[in-house]
Parts: sequence; structure tokens; C-alpha cells
Amino acid sequence: MAIELRHLRYAVAAAHYGSFRRAAEALGVKQSSLSRRIRQMEDRLGVAVFERSSSGVRLTDAGTEILRASRHLVEGLDRMTASAKAAGRGEAGRLAIGFYTSLSAGNLRASFLEHARRFPEVEIRTVEGVRASLFAGLEHGTLDVAIVTGEPAGREGGAMALWGERIMVALPESHPLAANETVYWTDLRGETFLLSRRDPGPEFRDILLAKLGSPGVQPILVSHDVSREDIMSLVGAGFGVSLICEAAIGASYAGAVYRDVQDGNGPSRISYAAYWQRSNDNPALVHFLKLLEERYPSLSPRTAEPAAPSRTPDPSP
Repeated sequence: MAIELRHLRYAVAAAHYGSFRRAAEALGVKQSSLSRRIRQMEDRLGVAVFERSSSGVRLTDAGTEILRASRHLVEGLDRMTASAKAAGRGEAGRLAIGFYTSLSAGNLRASFLEHARRFPEVEIRTVEGVRASLFAGLEHGTLDVAIVTGEPAGREGGAMALWGERIMVALPESHPLAANETVYWTDLRGETFLLSRRDPGPEFRDILLAKLGSPGVQPILVSHDVSREDIMSLVGAGFGVSLICEAAIGASYAGAVYRDVQDGNGPSRISYAAYWQRSNDNPALVHFLKLLEERYPSLSPRTAEPAAPSRTPDPSP
């Protein structure tokens, strides 16, 4: 007849404490129940597992051999149970986050660090990609959340406004404007701007057209199908100037310097937003969104809540 794992757990606890009473107290069960279950186990095995005395209990030779093997089984089951419960609470598991900003500095990097401090058992998987591929990842379930530039836009699913970052101008260090702490948009008329065709390059293009464009006069824009890092390398080599988000200034590139760029209203900024699927039931996502909401409170509430996580069944017998 099969031995229940609960019986083995009782026996392991009794062997550990040397007492049915103390084992029952530790497990939160009645001593009579624990003693009865262990007796049933012995009857099914056909051997005595414990020697009982007024001073407590100790394992027989047969009991020692039985528990040597079963202790690993019980401990493994307990670890699995604890892990499953932690995952159900969002305190363990995995979280896939897509973005195209830099992690060299800024709010996204700070959010990752804070999340890791609070939930060290949650593995964060990062994916860098363009906006279209990130949204596709949300729809296909390969991403839990996507963080992109711009105000929250209407789309099926959840969205949350996050932080704003200053826009910086990247200049060759030999450029005359590099001597200034602050550069004004009017100072940049006539400059050649190097832009990546990858996000957020198109958004920078719109900003430049708005800031420097006028009837009959358009800024000089040169697009390259290369990464942000390659654009900065071209700037450092003297091929032109570019724009960069504040989060990226933690990385340095040979020959390139960053300067704050302003107009009459002060620094120019670019906003960020988080998106997710309403049907996503990953408990870790709930905690990450709450962290973002706490760190970057917005006047605009979430447009949708993630799905309530399904209850994880307790695998313990």
C-alpha cells in the first residue's frame, strides 16, 4: 500500500525533533493525529520506524534507511511548494520587459534596480527592439510589458504614463557649441543632424521638424540604418550632431559630448509610457506595474488593469 507524503513529512519532523509532541507543534497538527499517521505508515511498511520511550522517540535502523531517502523527497516537495506559492504572489518567476531606451542611466535602469531589490527571485528578461516589434511581442505573449517613448496612445490593452526625460544634443567635442553648458535650438540652425531610422530616431525627427522647421526652411537630417551607439560614434568622428535621451548619457563615446538643449520655455523633454496586455495573468507583472506607479505617479491612471492571476494549486499533499 502506498505511503502518503504527509506521513513521510510527519516522520521527518519527528526524527528532527526527537519528539512527537514537538514535531506536532512545529507542523501545527495534533500530536494524536501525527502519532496515528506514523503508526499507519509503520503498519504499511511492516517495520518499526521509531523506538518510543518516555523521553521521546528515535529512529530504528530501518527507520534511518527509510528517512534517508524520503527526507530528500520531502525537502524537494517543500521547496517546490514554496516556489509555487512565491510565483503565485509575483515574488518569483520571470518578467519579460521590452524597451528601446538606454540602460546606462535614467529611470528605467533605476526601476530595474529597485525591482531587483524588492523581488530578487524574479528573473527579468530584457528585449531591446523597435516599437512595432515590442507591441507584437505583447500580442504574442513573449513580452509582459513594453516601455516606449510618447504619451499613452489608444490601443487594446493597458497603458500607463511614466516619466519624462530631457533631450540632449550630442556634439563633436571640437564643435564651438561644446564650450556651452546649455545649447538653444536656435543655435542649431544649419547643423547636420544624424538620426537612426530605429526608435526613437523617428520621434527625434518630428521634434527637429517642430523646433527648427519653418516655411521654406527645413533642418538638415541624415538618416542611417544603424544603432544609437553607431550614431554617437559618427558624431564623435565629426560627421554631424544628433539628439539623445537623458537616459543614454551614462555611456561615453570617443569625441562626443552631451549638452542640455533648451528653448524659451526651458529644457525640451520626451515622455515615456508602459504598455501591456489586459489578459496577461503573470503575477510578477502586477508588482512591476505597482512599482512604476509608485515611483512615477501620473495624473493619468492606468487605462486597464492586468488580469487577476490565477490561483496556483498547492502541490503539497
